[in-house]
Amino acid sequence: MAERKHAILPASGAARWMACTPSARLEEQFPDTGSKYAAEGTLAHAIAELKVRKKFVEPMGPKKYNTALNKLKKTPLYDEHEELRDPKDYLPEMDRYTDDYLDYVSGVVMSYKTSPHVAVELRLDLSRYAPESFGTGDCIILGGDTLHVIDFKYGKGVVVDVENNPQLMLYGLGALDAYGMLYNPTRIILTVFQPRADGDTVKEWEISRDDLVNWGVFTVRPAARQAFDGKGEFKPGGWCRFCRAKAQCRARAGANTALEDFGSPNSKTETGKLPKPPLLTDAEVGEVLQRGTDVMKWISDLQDYALSAILDGKGIPGWKAVEGRSRREFDDITTAFDTIKAAGIDEAMLYERRPMTLAAIEKELGKGKFAEIAGTHVVTPPGKPTLVQASDNRPPYNPKPTAEEDFQPNT
Repeated sequence: MAERKHAILPASGAARWMACTPSARLEEQFPDTGSKYAAEGTLAHAIAELKVRKKFVEPMGPKKYNTALNKLKKTPLYDEHEELRDPKDYLPEMDRYTDDYLDYVSGVVMSYKTSPHVAVELRLDLSRYAPESFGTGDCIILGGDTLHVIDFKYGKGVVVDVENNPQLMLYGLGALDAYGMLYNPTRIILTVFQPRADGDTVKEWEISRDDLVNWGVFTVRPAARQAFDGKGEFKPGGWCRFCRAKAQCRARAGANTALEDFGSPNSKTETGKLPKPPLLTDAEVGEVLQRGTDVMKWISDLQDYALSAILDGKGIPGWKAVEGRSRREFDDITTAFDTIKAAGIDEAMLYERRPMTLAAIEKELGKGKFAEIAGTHVVTPPGKPTLVQASDNRPPYNPKPTAEEDFQPNT
């Protein structure tokens, strides 16, 4: 599996460098260390690519395909999140979710009136809009007047929206440049396929070719030029979480230490005549929460940086690294259990019998079979109210009436 190289202005970071243009050059001071989650995503992409490639791009016999797939499956990250039960009928989640991805791609291909062109893991040149920029399109499907750009997201911690998504829009522009001499699509359909995140697995958004190109020319180009030159103003925001400079960035620190604006009841108002009231207003509560959302993330980033720096031999005044809490465990659980059973202890005492979750059973049976067998027993009780930002896509909380309230006679 080849290691992916990154541009100074990658499509995956467009939301950040378009909003905070100097961050692109600032990041150059920090190594791209990657993460376990990124490695897991890379593996899932490789498996998804292999499955789509076999079906639509490069027909291959069972031996060649299984050899390639088994090589990927030997990676420890392949099934480490699964609770093994019976290995005979066990299908790891990475296999299930990449199968779902293949099913979606197949459905898109079948929706064309004639067989479309399909490309996977296609390197896209984006330099017409952002200097030296490029990206990799997971799946490009093109035929007639329609271009589909599908992005496979294996992460589950951050739900990715598709509408006005700069990464997907740049991929769309790159695909138009790649096939402009052969095709002339007017409809661009962008898709985020994210099977492990909460919410919809598939999110689609359509934009016209003219609107997409105008966005590239009049919005991307000016921001990309500034970003490439390291110019512009630092503008902290939600995009900071993916910036390699996020812990030490002074602009972000300034934004997250501005809570003194609310002052104490002994401080003066802006007019300088009246002291501030002892209680925050509801409007101020909303503003503090808005600012505090990133403060918590920033503090966590600072803690991660400080620990890493100390372990690297640097000194962070006032802080040190210590050994954290630990817990006892068997050195070899199989051998330990054999020893316990040899001492006359009943094997049944060593295991707990727990029911599988609804979601786990549905994965095992498949959605269709599950709905047929147990669908009538599935209920969705109202969730507990949760505080989120107003930009969240979910509708405002509306308590559902109880059965008793629902059948109250009209008065």
